[in-house]
Amino acid sequence: MKNTGIWLDKEKALIIKLNNDKEDFVTVESNIEHYSIKSNKGVGGPNETASDSKFLEREKNQFKEFFKSIIPEINDSDALVIYGPAETYLKFRKELQENYNNINAKVKGAYKADSMTKNQTIALVKDFFKTNR
Repeated sequence: MKNTGIWLDKEKALIIKLNNDKEDFVTVESNIEHYSIKSNKGVGGPNETASDSKFLEREKNQFKEFFKSIIPEINDSDALVIYGPAETYLKFRKELQENYNNINAKVKGAYKADSMTKNQTIALVKDFFKTNR
């Protein structure tokens, strides 16, 4: 049985594939831009709103591309667990629910988890599948 765990944030996805006694570790980098609102005291209005909405639309498309680049790495999994800080892991779960029904059916859970080292991430995934068979 091929179990897969993903820890992801806005910058990257760490994918741990467990297949019997073998484990593979893959990192998928994202190209999502970091955006900070530039404050011009006393200036605001429709132009800022327009630039914010353009950014949000561009970011949404960048998330879709990032998620699409993860799919080939997890497509042949039998079971899947998703982790991450903030909201990226929830966005990924929603993307699976809306556009990848065959993979979504394999998801055993989605949980909040802070940043971890490679070994901590592997241990987290192994523990999950050890206790949730």
